[in-house]
Amino acid sequence: MKDNKALTVDVGLDQLGGKSRLPARLDLAQSLSGLLLMLFMLGHMFFVSSILFGKDAMYMVTRTFEGYYLFGKSYPWLVSLAVACILILFVLHAGLAMRKFPASYQQYKVFLAHKSVMKHSDTSLWLMQVYTGFLMLFLGSAHLFEMFFHPEKIGPYASADRLWSDGHWPFSLILAIAVVLHGSIGLYRLALKWGWLQGADPEAGRRRLKVAMWLIIGFFLMLEMATLAAYMRIGIEHQDNAGERYHSVSEVEASPPASTVEMGLPS
Repeated sequence: MKDNKALTVDVGLDQLGGKSRLPARLDLAQSLSGLLLMLFMLGHMFFVSSILFGKDAMYMVTRTFEGYYLFGKSYPWLVSLAVACILILFVLHAGLAMRKFPASYQQYKVFLAHKSVMKHSDTSLWLMQVYTGFLMLFLGSAHLFEMFFHPEKIGPYASADRLWSDGHWPFSLILAIAVVLHGSIGLYRLALKWGWLQGADPEAGRRRLKVAMWLIIGFFLMLEMATLAAYMRIGIEHQDNAGERYHSVSEVEASPPASTVEMGLPS
């Protein structure tokens, strides 16, 4: 029998040198980028859901993000700048995550076979992240590019018109579901990976985290469906005047509607 040194030479491991820290650093970068994106999406979902409190509430949020209350004037390019930063982070995270995806159909079949044998719920959750991540790669990118190039065409009426009159609601529905599932599962897996909130008993901590994950998924799915329904209702009511900009009550009182232009927040 060959000794360990001979075996090492045979398989070429003697050429590798010391262990690389690069995979660990890439994994950390993936975790941090995913966490930042999910925190952004949590805030985004709350901001966009301001439509549930009325058109003026959503309009006020849009003007805030355009710097109106800070500079005294709206600058839509501020929204484009924020979207560009999110798009870069999104592409970075997607590239890091794809390192762990099956690289071929054969690998995918092997993974499914192992999943079927193990019957491990967390493995199924990871596969759900792969599916939702694939959807987000296309739908999310398209949405971000649209927000980047047309930040001035978003608001209570413009967002509603895009969903209903322009027929974007099926894509927005799929994207909303994918974002909620992908992000919530991602937070759960991050908490397990880095030992957050697990307590002295890891198994009990895992169960608590999983319950919290499903509660988060349920809450944000209901919030997203209610928000989408509100925009669609406005879009249906406004379809005969699609393209018309929204005017807040204070703007209507201050000047004729024709002199005002709606600004907006990505939705």
